[in-house]
Amino acid sequence: MITQTICKILSPNDAGETATHQAGILIPKTGGVLEFFPTLQKHLKNPRCTLVFLDEDGITKWPFDFIYYNGKLFGGTRNEYRLTGMTRYIHSKNLKAGDIVELSTDEQGRFYIRAQKVRVAARQESTLRLSPGWKVIRIRS
Repeated sequence: MITQTICKILSPNDAGETATHQAGILIPKTGGVLEFFPTLQKHLKNPRCTLVFLDEDGITKWPFDFIYYNGKLFGGTRNEYRLTGMTRYIHSKNLKAGDIVELSTDEQGRFYIRAQKVRVAARQESTLRLSPGWKVIRIRS
């Protein structure tokens, strides 16, 4: 049974449409999204863990790295969480800006991923209205 789901509406940067280098999808520190992910050791420089997500086909596994770029605590400038290694997944599903990536966990702590394609007209409309692009869904049993 799924216990928690977060959804990310992809930005042009997330979908690779801007031809710029980006180190993964930004994970906001507020709004409940960060709580979806495991706790990282902040005293280490750039702590990370690999999370393996099971695709909706029930077979394909996608390893992504959850990283806290905390260089600011060590004399640098970055202070942000990111989920990296998603480019191959995004391209395999032919996702574009406005499409949705849904990440879920179950009672055993397993991770799942699902892509939702959004019609072009709806994509343009919703992209203009939504600012951070994250949504948290808590499921209570």
